[in-house]
Amino acid sequence: MDRVGPIKGRPSRPGQTSTELVFRSKIDRVSNEENELLLSLPKERGLGAAPYLHLFQDFWCPSFYFPGVNNFQKHFNGKDSDVFVASFPKSGTTWLKALTFVIINHQRFSSFEHHPLLSSNPHELVSFPEFILSHDLDDQILSLSNMSEPRLLATHLPFPSLPKSITKSNCKIIYICRNPFDTFVSAWEFFTKKSSVSSPALTFEEAFEKYCNGIMGFGPWWSHMLGYWNESITRPNKVLFLKYEDLKEDSVFHVKRMIEFLDTPVKGESTAVIENIINLCRFEKMKDLEVNKSGEIDNIAEKKNFFRKGKIGDWINYFSPSMIEKLSKIIEEKLSGSGLSFKLHS
Repeated sequence: MDRVGPIKGRPSRPGQTSTELVFRSKIDRVSNEENELLLSLPKERGLGAAPYLHLFQDFWCPSFYFPGVNNFQKHFNGKDSDVFVASFPKSGTTWLKALTFVIINHQRFSSFEHHPLLSSNPHELVSFPEFILSHDLDDQILSLSNMSEPRLLATHLPFPSLPKSITKSNCKIIYICRNPFDTFVSAWEFFTKKSSVSSPALTFEEAFEKYCNGIMGFGPWWSHMLGYWNESITRPNKVLFLKYEDLKEDSVFHVKRMIEFLDTPVKGESTAVIENIINLCRFEKMKDLEVNKSGEIDNIAEKKNFFRKGKIGDWINYFSPSMIEKLSKIIEEKLSGSGLSFKLHS
C-alpha cells in the first residue's frame, strides 16, 4: 500500500535495495503531488488553522490534517459493524465519545468503578482516522484492521467527504451538533489556547467574522450540520442526529435513543444502568479525573482544554448586540427550510 504524506526526499541508506529505492521514489512522488494540490487550494486563517485552512472539497481543511484526510479517504476500509461519532469541532465531541464508548463496550467493561474512562481521556479511547492516518500509514491501517468489532471511531469530516466505504456501508453514525453561538465561543477559547508564534491567535472580533463566513476547521458549520441532518432524515437507520442542548436537558431519553439506534445489549438494561452510564460520563466527573488534568492528546492539545465549562448559553457573556443580530440572521438564512433549528437559551 502506498504511504501518502508530506515526506521530503531523504538520503538513501547504505545497503538500500533497488526495490526500496523505487518504493521511496514512489512515496516522494505521491507526497509531492499532495503538496502541490495543497498549495493550489485557496487558504485562509481562521479558527482551527494549523497554520492555515485550505478550501478542499467545499470544506475548510486545516493544513496540518490534510495528509490524514487524504489517506482516510483513499485507504480506509469501512465495515458494516463500524460505529462512528461525527461532529463539527467543539460541539460536544468529547462527551459523545465517552457515552458511545461506554454503551458499545458495556459487556466488556460492566464495572463502573474500574472503567477505562476513569483512567483514559475519551480521545485516547476513540480515535479520529483522519488524524492518526497522517503518519505511519501502513502501521495505522493494520492497527485499524485488527481492532475488535464493532470498531468505534470518530470524525470531523463533512458527510460528503467521508470515505465511500463508510457512506455506502451499513455502519452507524451518531452525529452531535451544538447551537452556533456556544460552538463559536467554545472554539475561540479552545483554539486561542493552542495559538503559537507560527499561528497567532485571532481577536474575538476577527475570529467571529471568519466564523460568520464559514471559515473554521471543517466548516462551514452550516453545511456540516445540514449534511448529516439531511442524511438522518433520508436514512434514519444510518445516521442518528443529536443536539448538545437536548442531550444535556434530557440525558436519559437521548441516551436511550443512542442505545436503540446502536441495538446493543444495553437495550435490555434498567434505567438505573442508563443513569450510571450518564453519571460516569458527566462533564464535571470527567473534568475532575486526574487523567484529564494534565498531559496532551497526540501533542495537539492539552487534555484539560477539552473540559472548560460545558454549559448551555455561556455565549451571552461574550456577544455584543450587533454580533447576536448578525449570527441570528445567518442561522435563519442558512438553515431556512431544513427543519433544523436551535433554541438560543439566552
